[in-house]
Amino acid sequence: MKRVLFDINVVLDVLLDRKPYGEASAAAWAAVENGASEGLLAAHAVTTIHYLVRKELGAAKAKRIVSAILRVFGVAAVDSAVLQEALQLSLSDFEDAVTAAAARLAGCDFIVDTRPQGIPRVCGPVPDAGSRYTALRRGLKPER
Repeated sequence: MKRVLFDINVVLDVLLDRKPYGEASAAAWAAVENGASEGLLAAHAVTTIHYLVRKELGAAKAKRIVSAILRVFGVAAVDSAVLQEALQLSLSDFEDAVTAAAARLAGCDFIVDTRPQGIPRVCGPVPDAGSRYTALRRGLKPER
């Protein structure tokens, strides 16, 4: 079973039913719920989701939604080691670098992300410090 870290945008696509992303992101989420892969979220994604939901729907709803998410997904730590590694990655977006470093240090095989085309992509393999990850466009099955 592949261990996959989900970018926050994939989760938000599902929660907010964002078009055209929602359907494809929901399919990736369903793969975790059905046991086809093990899904994780970076710790900072969970706090951001809570913040965004609380802002729009209130604290009680935010707590329920985060609790439901945590029944499906594990959490990849974001600690000093993750942040130091993220600083070494050659990615222009620091949040993406933190997500990539959290995925690597959590032993993830791939990162599922959504790009403007609305197609979830799986980035892999998870980069070592200083390398770049490449987009693979075959759902949860990486190119070999």
